[in-house]
Amino acid sequence: MPDLGVNEPFDLIRLSISERVLVKLRGDRELRGVLHAYDGHMNLIMGDVEETIYDVQVAEDTGAETIKVSKRNAEMMFVRGDGVILVSPPRM
Repeated sequence: MPDLGVNEPFDLIRLSISERVLVKLRGDRELRGVLHAYDGHMNLIMGDVEETIYDVQVAEDTGAETIKVSKRNAEMMFVRGDGVILVSPPRM
């Protein structure tokens, strides 16, 4: 694998600036959008964002699970770092 200048975890995030990324958040939420900025706390500024919210509902009588998926779009979003679980860079 060629050396892409990735020596520390944040190097991978740095290489993803101005690229579309997938961000998984606490509370069964996902964001897909363009990463504009980040800091050491993993606070993120993202643009052209699609947020997906997964709501798992369990029927009391049968125990069957139903997943309700909601989506919304935002032109720009600030993501607080303590809710970030995963940032996936674009495929190389």
